Amino acid sequence: MTDVVAETQPVREPVALPRTPTQVERILEGFGEFCLFAWQTFLYTASAIVRPHTMRGLLTQMYEVGVKSVPVVGITGAFIGMVMAIESYAQFVAIGQEERIGSVIGLTVVKQIGPVLAAMMLAGRVGGALTAELGTMNVTEQLDALRVMGSDPIRYLVVPRFLACLILTPILTVYSDYLGILGGWIVATKALGISDEAYWQNSAFGIETWQVMEGLFKSVFFGGAIGLISCYKGFTCGSGASGVGKACTEGFVQSFIAIIILNFFFAKLLRDIYEGRFGPPESVF
Repeated sequence: MTDVVAETQPVREPVALPRTPTQVERILEGFGEFCLFAWQTFLYTASAIVRPHTMRGLLTQMYEVGVKSVPVVGITGAFIGMVMAIESYAQFVAIGQEERIGSVIGLTVVKQIGPVLAAMMLAGRVGGALTAELGTMNVTEQLDALRVMGSDPIRYLVVPRFLACLILTPILTVYSDYLGILGGWIVATKALGISDEAYWQNSAFGIETWQVMEGLFKSVFFGGAIGLISCYKGFTCGSGASGVGKACTEGFVQSFIAIIILNFFFAKLLRDIYEGRFGPPESVF
């Protein structure tokens, strides 16, 4: 009897456990989710530009991103210009071209130092604040509450922050450029004995309109990267205070890396475009 029952019972197939994704698969999955997040943000931003009355909170975010960043961007820009004047003066004296120090400071500030430095200050101050704010809303289920009420949190929360970063980063870059050149002027003329006329004449000689626009063009993409990465990290942070803190750190580091990589590719691309249109750039000496 026992043998008959054993023969009639179906043989159960072993249940396959779900495979744990590899690190590469997790990175690719996260990148795909970020691209989808960015695409939705772009669509909602285009819709908000066409219908600006639907955009709420933009002025508040512009105040948080722009006005509150003025002191830190101004201080770092001015002191970077001062440091450049001190560090480069001995090299200019060695070749007898110390009066041309203004051209090198101005060119370096408007092309590289100003846009990158302003973006890094925003990534640290604004990016961290955006991630912490949205991450706290995610942990306390406020984002889910918005979805339940029929509001898309990307449209309602991300678009104003993204637009504020996009609009105000170039403006803060101009401010950083101005104070960087001004800081170099203070040290060069008041401490190193360069005449006012020589400093400003050589600054005007060494800087072209293209180079100013090059720095502003890059800053638009820097601001967009900061806004997208910071908001995405807030939306996808882990649970609890430790999850929000980890998301803030990851948001700043990834924004910093994105700025450096974008700066490299834009430097190469815009230099090739300039040489193709105007020929090799003139020397400042």
